[in-house]
Amino acid sequence: MTIGSDIRPTRLEYLRAKKRIKIAQKGLKLLKLKRQALILEFFNISKSSAKLRGQLNSELIKGYQSIRMAEMLDGEMRLENEAMKIPQLKKLLITPKNVMGVKIPRLEGGTREQSLTEYLLEIPVSISEAIKAFQEVHKIVLDVAEKETTLRKLLNEIEKTKRKANAIENVFIPRLEEAVKFILFRLGEIERETFVMLKSVKRKISEREERVKKEAKIVAN
Repeated sequence: MTIGSDIRPTRLEYLRAKKRIKIAQKGLKLLKLKRQALILEFFNISKSSAKLRGQLNSELIKGYQSIRMAEMLDGEMRLENEAMKIPQLKKLLITPKNVMGVKIPRLEGGTREQSLTEYLLEIPVSISEAIKAFQEVHKIVLDVAEKETTLRKLLNEIEKTKRKANAIENVFIPRLEEAVKFILFRLGEIERETFVMLKSVKRKISEREERVKKEAKIVAN
């Protein structure tokens, strides 16, 4: 907005601009509060995600150790055969959830079509332990994936909120403030011009009255 080109220097326009400034300031305050809350949530989830990644690393080590143990005790062939018999996983379901106004995909499912309890009782303990270890790995992987996705979404929202706040604080509000200054300046000019004009009119009326009085005296004499 070019100051002076699209602004009508009227009292009504002045009041409108002042009202828009107040609304913009309230919006800016809310955006800053939202950004602070998003950053806090980001760091909380980041800590949780880091902890989960540590757990995932530990569980993977445990899982691979259990597989090596199962291979030594029961043989690679038996391990592969039992792996082929494990019930298939259900299809992973992704549903949205809301975190600080940000839509985050929630991972659900990924469980077995049927319980592994009976199956685990029928196989060697070493293979059973390996399967249990990787069940835990699977669960943590889903949790990590959800947390990492949430972090990316939150980071994008933080940047978006920051850009909006900067635009309001550094562009929109300053333009409105300049508009208010311009309107006040023009209103002042108009008021001064009106005052000078009224003073001139008053002087002319006064001169005319004096002239009429003089002419009246001449006629009377």
